[in-house]
Amino acid sequence: MLTALNDNMHKPFLRKVNILMLIMLFVMTAGYFTWSESLLVTRLLKVVGRLSVTVGIWYIFRMLVKKGAATSFRWQNNYSPLLYAGYLGLGMISILWSTDKGYSLLQWFMDFESLVFAFYFMRCFMVLDEYYAGHSIRFYNLLGNTAYLLLLIFVIGMYVAPDTFFRMTHGGEEARLGGFIMNPNELGMLCGVGVSCLLFDIYRKHYRVMTIIKIAVMAYALLMTGSRSSLVGLLLIAFFHIRQSKNIKLKLMMYAVALAAIPIAVTKLMIKENGGGVEEVMSMTGRLPFWTALLNEAFPKEPLLGFGFMRIYYTDTFQGANTYAGHMTHNTFMQVLMNLGIIGFSIALFQLIFTIKGFLSTTDQEKKLVLMGILIPVIINSFTEFGIFGETNYGILFYQLLIFSVSMQKAAFITRREKLYLRKTRPELLIH
Repeated sequence: MLTALNDNMHKPFLRKVNILMLIMLFVMTAGYFTWSESLLVTRLLKVVGRLSVTVGIWYIFRMLVKKGAATSFRWQNNYSPLLYAGYLGLGMISILWSTDKGYSLLQWFMDFESLVFAFYFMRCFMVLDEYYAGHSIRFYNLLGNTAYLLLLIFVIGMYVAPDTFFRMTHGGEEARLGGFIMNPNELGMLCGVGVSCLLFDIYRKHYRVMTIIKIAVMAYALLMTGSRSSLVGLLLIAFFHIRQSKNIKLKLMMYAVALAAIPIAVTKLMIKENGGGVEEVMSMTGRLPFWTALLNEAFPKEPLLGFGFMRIYYTDTFQGANTYAGHMTHNTFMQVLMNLGIIGFSIALFQLIFTIKGFLSTTDQEKKLVLMGILIPVIINSFTEFGIFGETNYGILFYQLLIFSVSMQKAAFITRREKLYLRKTRPELLIH
């Protein structure tokens, strides 16, 4: 067995690790954005940036190990990672019958690359929790600050360069934050995740005033995205956190603020005067007819194994008899059904069920609340956009982080090789 290292002895080192992990997560998440209108520049930024931080997070993990932490671990929730591996395995095989093998392979590779990043990112926390007693590095703080820093760029950008940071919709009558850089609904989801994470900093009284300012900036950014689904997610997150509070006065105040915000939110976002009103909401901005056409016209042609990884039809887009043409389904569950058929859909569905089961069985109450708080906006977004099983996006990265957070656990023993290594380098950590 190993003894835990004392946090006070290693504060400078842990502060360095905290900063490096924030940089890695920020760059990785930023790698999903389209920062340039040049396709070549965008691809270089995505490929070089994301591969660099994947190597970087592995390097940080090795830094922790060299300080005296063992690397052995075991799967606590076997079915969730096993089923996710099955989903990616079927996705790789489906490239054989995909009508655009290059596109399917690219999408698969990006999902796999983010999976490797998520694996080592969460292994860093496993090592920190086990061998650095009392460390102050928090997963929710890193993810919340990552979301805040990215959204701060957009909030500043909307004033400095509105033509770049706003996307005009409904015939140019409505401006939505996101521009060509990011889909407004996806950006709204990031707002929800960021707010949910930083609320836990308020609970632990960590720079409360600054944290409240950060949350306000992200809530403002969400309103400017005009994302209905993200608004629903944020309201659910608010009520989710209200229920957890033991402070009656705080509960009443939060309920009052949430209830007062609902009429404004419904008027401004749910029923937009220039956006089709109630009719548009009921059709989910045309998604329902599109989904119906997919199920009736496309799905029967390839029901068992689908059209190939991230392909919804034989051609690049699918257009029903009375729908718009689309290259993706705007629903992650419909997407996997079209990609990998009934077999792939079943694997993905059970994978999600076992992941949620892992959350609910987590004994650490704070960890359970953090994970569910992140999952809420990600799952809601999955019903209307790319989602956790859709085309590559940071929602997939966040979901992969959640999978490993409930699946990995330190092994009850260390390997013979690790024991020999520690005997030479850090013999004081070994309990004889």
